[in-house]
Amino acid sequence: MACQVEPDDKKKYLSDVGEGLVRRHGKKKYYPPSEVRRVSRELGYAIDWECWAYCFFTSEDDFRALHQAAGEICDYAAMKAQAVAELVGTPSVDWFQVDLSWIEWPDIDLSGIFDWFDLP
Repeated sequence: MACQVEPDDKKKYLSDVGEGLVRRHGKKKYYPPSEVRRVSRELGYAIDWECWAYCFFTSEDDFRALHQAAGEICDYAAMKAQAVAELVGTPSVDWFQVDLSWIEWPDIDLSGIFDWFDLP
């Protein structure tokens, strides 16, 4: 199950949070949920949207632990695949490997999706 509350524009939300994470903490394969939460809230985004940033920027283990502690069940793989499909503008993400971090995706030029990707 994916979280019921979704950002109207996932690409903008994930781009804004990703840029904030890279600016504040540098490029990392995965960020701890506390860093993702802090950046999302500093940007003024709805708390209910954070799950989408967690599936994108945290590890699957951190995502599951966070949801288990809250007594929630969210499907990391389904959410991440849905977010990726919307980012790359395709309904099918059969090529996508959910166990890769956002920074490791093959065959995707992230600078075309996230104009800030090449930040130092």
